Amino acid sequence: MMERLDAWGRRAGQAVALTGMALLGIVDVALGGVFVLSGDVGLLVALWHVALAVGAAAVWLPAHRQGSRLLPVAAAVLVAGSLATTIGRFVLTQDAGLLADGGPRGMSISWGLAESVGLLGVVFVVARWAAPGPALVLVAASGLAVSVLPMRVGTESALQVVGMGYALLAAGSAAAGMYFRMAATARGRQLDTVRAEQRAEFARDLHDFIAHHVTGIVVQAQGARYVAERDPQRAVAALEQIERAGAETMTAMRRMVGVLRGHDAAPDAPLAPLAGLAELPDLVENFAAAGPVEAHLHTEGHLDDLAVEVTSSAYRVVMEALTNVRQHATGARRVDVRVTRTPDWLLVRISDDGRGPRAGRTRERPGFGLVGLTERAGALGGRLSAGPGVDGGWVVDMALPLHGGRGR
Repeated sequence: MMERLDAWGRRAGQAVALTGMALLGIVDVALGGVFVLSGDVGLLVALWHVALAVGAAAVWLPAHRQGSRLLPVAAAVLVAGSLATTIGRFVLTQDAGLLADGGPRGMSISWGLAESVGLLGVVFVVARWAAPGPALVLVAASGLAVSVLPMRVGTESALQVVGMGYALLAAGSAAAGMYFRMAATARGRQLDTVRAEQRAEFARDLHDFIAHHVTGIVVQAQGARYVAERDPQRAVAALEQIERAGAETMTAMRRMVGVLRGHDAAPDAPLAPLAGLAELPDLVENFAAAGPVEAHLHTEGHLDDLAVEVTSSAYRVVMEALTNVRQHATGARRVDVRVTRTPDWLLVRISDDGRGPRAGRTRERPGFGLVGLTERAGALGGRLSAGPGVDGGWVVDMALPLHGGRGR
């Protein structure tokens, strides 16, 4: 939901900017005749300015990726064309012979208003998305290009003041681009930290899970050997249990190792006991006892024979959601935790009746807890979502497959 709102907001901003540039382009065309050159050259100059403005829009309108290789090339071509146009028009304004009789030299104001806005957008986009080296050069070049635009029509003091104003706007645009760049980088680092912590937690879970099942396999194998001669039928049943435990262990290992592959986990990380669905009643009861929010647990289906990684993930998402209710659910009086087992899925829902967060904000705290749990659910083939409920409040939903298949 938030991603869609962000996309709509970006498109609305682009539409507004394009509309403004179009209006300024009309002004450029209308004022083209003020630059009184022989024949229709004035109009052609104005149209060329509109073409440069369209080129600027083509640079900042598409969605770019960080470190884009195409963006610096397109920006460099545009800046070169703009500077060449400025130099050419400056030369023309100094050549009185090219002006028509009675033409007031230096009175033209058609230096390219739409192009000015477009170049300021290019400064922002380059500062935000281009690779660091090209960004530094192109921000300076784009700022220069927009600052000298008024020189196309003269060198009067008023035009110099306009140029200095453009320089300040370019600096502000570059600063805004750098701010968003640094904010995105900081968030990316936080997300990487969360994912690393989640992988370390997976490693601890893997250790405990494998130790639990391997110990059971050893005990069952010893028992099977003991009863093999006296009761072969019981030995066959024990071997079947060993086979199921081994298959379950291998499945869990494949899931977790898939997440850990390519990442180093601390070999001496502290091991913690695995909390699962059996501990949910205590978790919910302790939350309610702390007040003032009432908490109620609802379960449906048989929950005793689920895989350890499934039950531990369910426990952690409930714990994280209850923590978020405590910290962010303004005015909440009740929270319901529902755990439902279907033939193929374990469904967990945590919903509260608090007032929703302000527009554009989520309840997720700076620790990015739900981000890590989303990573965990995805690694197990499930999915997790969080957002405003239909009837108000906040809802966290997680679905985990019970048979190792990835969710569709």
